[in-house]
Amino acid sequence: MYEYHTLPNGIKIIFSHTPSRVVYSGVYVNVGSRDEVGGDEGMAHFIEHSIFKGTEHRKAYHILNRIDGVGGELNAFTTKEETCVYATSLAEHLPRCLELFADILFHSTFPENEIEKEKDVVLEEINSYNDTPAELIYDQYEELAYEGHPLAHNILGSKRNVRHFTPQRLRRHLECNYTPDRMVVTVSGDVKFDRLVRLCERYFGSYRRQASDNEWRKQKPVFHTFERHVNRRTHQAHLLLGCEAPDLYNTDKTAFTLINNILGGPAMNSRLNVAIRERYGFCYTIESQYVPFSDTGLFYVYAGVDLDAEERALQLIRTELERIATTTLTPQQLRQAQRQFIGQMAINNDNGSNEMQSIGKARLCFDHVDTLEEMNADIMRLTADDLCHVAQHYFKPNKFSTLIYGN
Repeated sequence: MYEYHTLPNGIKIIFSHTPSRVVYSGVYVNVGSRDEVGGDEGMAHFIEHSIFKGTEHRKAYHILNRIDGVGGELNAFTTKEETCVYATSLAEHLPRCLELFADILFHSTFPENEIEKEKDVVLEEINSYNDTPAELIYDQYEELAYEGHPLAHNILGSKRNVRHFTPQRLRRHLECNYTPDRMVVTVSGDVKFDRLVRLCERYFGSYRRQASDNEWRKQKPVFHTFERHVNRRTHQAHLLLGCEAPDLYNTDKTAFTLINNILGGPAMNSRLNVAIRERYGFCYTIESQYVPFSDTGLFYVYAGVDLDAEERALQLIRTELERIATTTLTPQQLRQAQRQFIGQMAINNDNGSNEMQSIGKARLCFDHVDTLEEMNADIMRLTADDLCHVAQHYFKPNKFSTLIYGN
């Protein structure tokens, strides 16, 4: 069972008790790359790097040593819609994790010399990304799918933007967006909940409550269809075929999540893996992904295939998508798919870091966290007709867009 609390300033707390000496903690902030405005693209990601570079109380070395110095791990990531700072530590070091989170989120100073060094780091990260077509293709796909909308922005931003970031602009963006009403403290471990609340009150409670901007994220994205072939000097063809999918709050989300898992989930018996890798040996990697955002969603199938197999692989992918939309699962196939997905969720949640992040995002987006039992019940309530109906709605041939990297 999960325990909840909200501080007077709006910061929310979600806690899961697990019997372990290790505690997983983090802060989710409802700010990502889609919240950047003209010229600021890439800033959320750059801030994620730069909050470790100095605060009013610590220099960069002291921030890095604060958790790592006691055997823990400190990290962060940025998505299109969220930023997360998180740590893994022994339970007795939870106070220093929470205190450090508050320090870097509310007191970062962005020292100019450290910012200039970090620009080089991020520029190299962009270079690395551009040299990896299997990753770059996703960003270019989203740029084409959501052209003209902030969701189209690359999370890393452009080299030009990064070079022009200043400490003043970073501080302004942080102060306007990283506010208590957009934050969730998430913890999984063996601590007393009332003690966790007291620690959060001590380290986060003094920060002033701020109301969110009423215009925040009101521009709903429009999904554009396209067919694009990009000539790149690669040893294989990279294929990305996708369509619009249910958003985070759509009632079709549960059924679509199971459909995605059947098609191209992590299991070796996924339909796409069996049909294209196992049967024909056309590829090493083939997978599907479902990414729900707050007001839209994306479904992708990615494959890296032999250059000579590009057209055949694309045809086989389309066949599998058509099959799941037109052929109803048998009772046995449905039960197998449900059991498989329930098992995968349980194994994933058995990792404390995964659970901490999962419940943090759920509290951020829904203000409530479903238990595994509740999620299992939702999965088991699905019928074969539910899956077929949802697949038919989204997998219309004229709704798919394709991006190919090849010669």
